[in-house]
Amino acid sequence: MEPAPRCRPAGRPCCPRRWRRRLRGRRWALAAGLLGAAAALALYARLPEPVAAPPALAGGRAGGEVNVLLWWEPFGRPRRTADCLRRYNITGCRLSADRSRYGEAQAVLFHHRDLALHGAQGLPRGPPPRPPRQLWVWMNFESPSHSPGLRGLAGLFNWTMSYRRDSDIFVPYGYLYAPPAPRPFVLPRKTRLVAWVISNWNEEHARVRYYRQLKEHLAIDVYGARGLALAKGGLVETVSAYKFYLAFENSQHTDYITEKLWRNAFAASAVPVVLGPRRANYERFIPPDSFIHVDDFPSPRLLATYLKFLDKSKPNYRRYFAWRKKYEVHVASFWDEHFCKVCERFVQLPRGLIRNKIMGTE
Repeated sequence: MEPAPRCRPAGRPCCPRRWRRRLRGRRWALAAGLLGAAAALALYARLPEPVAAPPALAGGRAGGEVNVLLWWEPFGRPRRTADCLRRYNITGCRLSADRSRYGEAQAVLFHHRDLALHGAQGLPRGPPPRPPRQLWVWMNFESPSHSPGLRGLAGLFNWTMSYRRDSDIFVPYGYLYAPPAPRPFVLPRKTRLVAWVISNWNEEHARVRYYRQLKEHLAIDVYGARGLALAKGGLVETVSAYKFYLAFENSQHTDYITEKLWRNAFAASAVPVVLGPRRANYERFIPPDSFIHVDDFPSPRLLATYLKFLDKSKPNYRRYFAWRKKYEVHVASFWDEHFCKVCERFVQLPRGLIRNKIMGTE
């Protein structure tokens, strides 16, 4: 068995949690030196509690229906209308992509990618004019780096819907929830070490640059456009044979934590190695010992050393699944869940709190 990585300066073997704590401590010490001890402690004190799941999709509408109009089908692909009652127990939700119903819609959804494609001239112009009680909802699930045309949208929309926690309608790519009776978790048999599935390969992305450094010290199986073909069972079945998955985001922004974590890693029961927003941001959504962040290590070489250690140490590896005793994983269903969320949110927010949002790039 390969010896455990050693923590300096003590030079003694340490458990994964202790190793990460010491590395994190070095970063806080550096922050204190640059910003002052008081500022660093204040920042640390504001870190939120882990596992902050959004409210469950449940409930109904007291009196009448909510008519929701989808102005553009996302990416121009027609979809069957969501059954919000059957899937999410949301009553009184009437969804449509029929623009002739514009005048009766309480909420109109505008997908940003399609808005950027068609331009402002593609927005409703009437007749009839925009009804005074109608809400326009801006919907986007790409990061600011991949959201062209954000400028010039001020004053158009009443609500935002996105993966960001500060959206009016918060729909993350996934979340953890505590079921009434947790099911026993069985870890699939692991025969391989590290997998990465990538379709959008860009040498300028931080994830590709980091991968090129990491593969110098560790064998990584790459699937997708520039790698191996996925097994017949699909992505989750393929990744389930691996101990680790590189959940590397295409850009690094607040709350931008996509299906690469929720589906590709968690649903496949692989430990995610994440590259995205800061560790503190991930810990708003998932327990601190459920993932490995590249920022926990001074170099890709040390990360590779740690992954090799976990590969040989079954007890330490299994610690990354302790959270499974309490929580289960929900992966967002595009786009049914998002459309139904509009109905749910419509009856939750007092009319006095409706406000126009100024669009920006954080």
